[in-house]
Order: sequence, then C-alpha cells, then structure tokens
Amino acid sequence: MKKLYEKNELTFAIVWIVIYCVLQSVANPLNDKIGIKYSASAVFCILQTILLFAFVRKNNLLECYGLCKPSVPARRFLYYVPLIIIATGNLWNGLAVNPSLPDTLCHIACMLCVGFVEELIFRGFLFKAIAKEDIKSAVIISSLTFGIGHLINLFNGSGMDLVSNLCQICLAMAIGFLFVTIFYRGRSLLPCVITHAAINTLSTFANKAGFTTEKQIIHILVMIFITVAYNVILTKTLPKS
Repeated sequence: MKKLYEKNELTFAIVWIVIYCVLQSVANPLNDKIGIKYSASAVFCILQTILLFAFVRKNNLLECYGLCKPSVPARRFLYYVPLIIIATGNLWNGLAVNPSLPDTLCHIACMLCVGFVEELIFRGFLFKAIAKEDIKSAVIISSLTFGIGHLINLFNGSGMDLVSNLCQICLAMAIGFLFVTIFYRGRSLLPCVITHAAINTLSTFANKAGFTTEKQIIHILVMIFITVAYNVILTKTLPKS
C-alpha cells in the first residue's frame, strides 16, 4: 500500500474506492447464503477499517487525514447541533427493533465501520489528493463521487428501490459537501466520521412502517435543507484552512 500511496495518492484513493465498492457488492449475496443480514458486510468493513487505520497510523498520517481533534473551537461549529439533528434523522418516523439479535449486531458493526471507511477514502484520501492541485475541484469531485457512489445500492442486491436510492444519492451529495467543509475548515475528520457512523447505525432502528414515498421525499428535502443551511453558515463564518 505504501508504494502505491507514495507513487500517486489519487490512484491510491481510487483503488480503495473500487475495493470498497466491490467488496460491498460481493458481500450482499454472501449475507443471503450465510442467513444473517450484514454478516459478510460487517467482516469486510471491519477488515478494511483495521487495514486503513493501521496504514494511516504507521505512516504518521493521522493528522494529515484529520484523525485528530479539531483545530477550531466547537462553538464556531455551533457546537455541532445541526449534525446531531442530521444524525438522528432516521428516527423521525419512530423506532423499530429487529427481533433477530445477530442481524442487529452485524448491521451495527457494519454501519459503524462504514462511517470510518467512507470518510477516510472520500473525504480523506480522495479530497486531499485532488486538493493539492485544485481545492474547488477537490470539494466538488469528492462530494459528487460520494453521492453517486450510493448508486451501487441499486445493483448490489440490497433490495433498495429506485426512489429510495435517488433520495439517498441527493442527501449523500449534500452531506458530502457539508463534511468537506467541516474537514477542510476544522482540520479534523472526526466529526464527520462520528456523524456518518451515527446516521448509518441509527438506520438499524428506523421505523419504516407507513413511511410512504411522499413522506420519504419530504423527509429528504428537510434533511437537505438543514444540511445546506448549515454548510452555508460554516462557509461564511469559518476561516479557510
């Protein structure tokens, strides 16, 4: 990994994005064969988390990729209150508990690791690699790639329908832009990792009963509004990194 990283950071980022997407696609049919939802997905995500964290730590890149405390006080980020609202968005329709404990545990483990892996490869590796040449392109490409990357959920056997997937892509793009701002202005990826992991993990307990297409669209629009508004505020009030 180190040789590829030193040779070309952008290629390194793209390779990890491809690896992540391929493993997630392979995991879904394996989950069905095992009979426990997210079982193979959890294993793959845990392994990726361990490998990536070990690589970053071994090569003294923790601060470079924001795995450190923010350099800007929390009050400048409005004490991250909007992130709490966004993170709990999956619970707005109520709580639901999966009766299968193995399914729930595997889902939680997978979602926690996804938060770390996706933030590191999209906001960390990809953004930083492109930002060395053009910061504006880095912001746009890393955010749009992160959102469009969710298109894979239509084809990887996850069972997600088209409307849900399009809603997910739009919200992911908005959140992508927000997280880039938080990382770039605060020099820490931790708020993004924690929020991302919380969004994913709390989806385990989301109540989908009566959650019609109309309600889903309204929910996404409200989430996007909060995300964009918070991003605009931070962009106007925080110093550039």
